[in-house]
Amino acid sequence: MRIAVLDDDQAQTDFVSQTLTAAGHTCYAFREGKALKKRLQRETFDLLVLDWNVPDMSGEEVLKWVRANQVEHRLPIIFMTSRDDEAGITQILNAGADDYVVKPVSGPILRARIGSLLRRAYPVNSESSVREFDNYKFDVNLKQAYVDDKPVSLTQKEFELALLLFQHLDRPLSRAHILDLVWKQATDIPSRTMDTHISMLRTKLGLRPENGYRLAPIYGYGYRLERIALGEAE
Repeated sequence: MRIAVLDDDQAQTDFVSQTLTAAGHTCYAFREGKALKKRLQRETFDLLVLDWNVPDMSGEEVLKWVRANQVEHRLPIIFMTSRDDEAGITQILNAGADDYVVKPVSGPILRARIGSLLRRAYPVNSESSVREFDNYKFDVNLKQAYVDDKPVSLTQKEFELALLLFQHLDRPLSRAHILDLVWKQATDIPSRTMDTHISMLRTKLGLRPENGYRLAPIYGYGYRLERIALGEAE
């Protein structure tokens, strides 16, 4: 998962990033609220870890901006701050935070709290290696995709990209998010490479309006796979 961490204390962001990276996540540290807001306007994250008092735009202001502007999907947000007064905790939870931890917090507790929040936000059937989305199935162990129970041959990158899109159904995904989780790199690749993979998925999986799905580019941002009513198909 891609996790953004907002805290003006370098030691704290290092601790959080190291703790969550060890758990398999990819972390991005921000020391100013406006810098995080700017990234949120052009990239997607799976979870935010916010401190309260940071330069130029507080964690609370970032929280309120996210809740007011990202309405298609509720982005999980956890506050981690030294403020432990009841009024402050109540204020942040009522403003839309999903959880609240008081510094200092140990690595195991932080991983457990964030893991619990991610499981609630992105539930999966842990007893099965198969992820199902309507008539689409993805066996993560075999790296095999199925449409209407018929196997579809995908390359490894195509499989990982398709699964990522379905796991974020109806949510915009930034190019940076896709690069991190599919190509395992933060630097860019030729845009044609990603476009080609998207085009192949449309063809191989039939991701078209007449089949109830639309896989569309978002100019200057990335892509979105959305479920549509068959009556909307042109």
